[in-house]
Amino acid sequence: MNNNIKYMVLGIALMGALAATGCDGVETELKTPQFKTGLPDKDLKSSDLEKVFPRQYASFLRNNEDTVMTEYKGSVPYHKNDDKNPLPKGFKNAQPYLKNLWLGYPFMYEYNETRGHTYAIDDFVHIDRINRYSPDGSGNMPATCWNCKTPKMMEWIAEHGDKFWAMDVNQFRDKIDVKDESVSCATCHDTSNMELRLYSEPLKDWLNRSGKKWENLSRNEKRSLMCAQCHVEYYFTHPDNGPKGRPVFPWDKGYDPEQMYEYYNTHGPKNGPFFDFVHAASGVKIIKAQHPDYETWINGPHGAAGVSCADCHMPYEKAEGKKMSSHWWTSPLKDPEMRACRQCHADKTPEFLRDRVKSTQEKAFRQLLKAQEASVRGHEAVRLANAYTGEKAANYDALMNEAREMVRKGQFFWDYVSAENSMGFHNPAKTLDTLMTSLECSNKAVDLTIQATKGGIVPAISGDIKQIVPPILEHSRKLQQDPAHLASHPWLKLLPVLPKNEMVWDGAQRVAK
Repeated sequence: MNNNIKYMVLGIALMGALAATGCDGVETELKTPQFKTGLPDKDLKSSDLEKVFPRQYASFLRNNEDTVMTEYKGSVPYHKNDDKNPLPKGFKNAQPYLKNLWLGYPFMYEYNETRGHTYAIDDFVHIDRINRYSPDGSGNMPATCWNCKTPKMMEWIAEHGDKFWAMDVNQFRDKIDVKDESVSCATCHDTSNMELRLYSEPLKDWLNRSGKKWENLSRNEKRSLMCAQCHVEYYFTHPDNGPKGRPVFPWDKGYDPEQMYEYYNTHGPKNGPFFDFVHAASGVKIIKAQHPDYETWINGPHGAAGVSCADCHMPYEKAEGKKMSSHWWTSPLKDPEMRACRQCHADKTPEFLRDRVKSTQEKAFRQLLKAQEASVRGHEAVRLANAYTGEKAANYDALMNEAREMVRKGQFFWDYVSAENSMGFHNPAKTLDTLMTSLECSNKAVDLTIQATKGGIVPAISGDIKQIVPPILEHSRKLQQDPAHLASHPWLKLLPVLPKNEMVWDGAQRVAK
């Protein structure tokens, strides 16, 4: 073999080896350039970075303009329980039972699809979950709620320490720039040199508990942990276990819902079960899941393969002939060419990839609705059995305690999927397994209440759950001031009438003393 042929064979072999590495070739471990921006390391205003990084800033501003919807998600803030009205009020793939399942908790007042990250504060200060009608101006929720809305958290924690978490959320409404201090550059970067850095106290705590040091992590791991500052499940510490209201990631036993559920069972009052609220219909102590995107992704197909969140949601693009990461944080589905996916799946067409995603999401959504309805039936069965006065089983109390536990677990497992943002795509197997467990638990709860009442509640709990307990389409703090509204639904009748009050806060502005 002459030298030319020899080199040709070697070249072909090398190209084959590179092709076989697939996504391993993504430049996630390369050293990023060193910058000196001339800005303070905790500059919080996104607009200050415009002159330093105009291309990235222009990309970032696309978060302001995004109103694109995909089949199951999007950036229009419709009411996520409204599947009757068209956008912007409702959407075809909404979940009608959300207000029912959160009855007695502020989420029942308003829960909307999120807009772009740049609207995090604006939407937060307008959401009905935070009390804007309290005469003294208090929000009746902890300041912890600000944690994922703004990098200004760094200033507030430095000033107040652990006392911050238990302060009232509304104490900080008028201490922030709604537009310019939302989720932005300082959320992920040291603004003096653009190095990735954490602002999240609960993520710092988790790294310490797990024996990891930020400076020793790979760049690829850091790129996903940037998102894990907020796109995670978390809870507010009960004072029996630490500083009141401090946010904690419940990952000590693992990232799966079963492991988190075990963790929660020993982190509430007096080291008993943790709960966020008591359901107004059933009296069950409920855990409200947040948005466990990171935990779902981490052992899914992409997470296990080392594909970072940024690879898909901040794909490389060219602007003015230069390569950069997109700072339009959004779904790859919104790109007609599916370029984020085709970085690795270059042999597939955009149409094929889009159909694969939609097929996965459709299956997850179908099961999600089934689990949701089963959870409502479980609550109603417990409610009926709680009030039952007929002949009861000798072990009624034990059966009812187990039924309540099954309702609690069934709702948490449903909510783990419901609150997650990929509609199953981040981890299809975990999603369907989680929903199956939710269904099993909720159905078992109904069986246990039937045993406890010796079949006495069977006539009342049998049949179409939508007829037995209709979805609550409309409910708000203002409506709860109206007795006629509460009389309009069998479960709303269980809520107290709120005092007649006018709005005290309009966004970040106090409008009444």
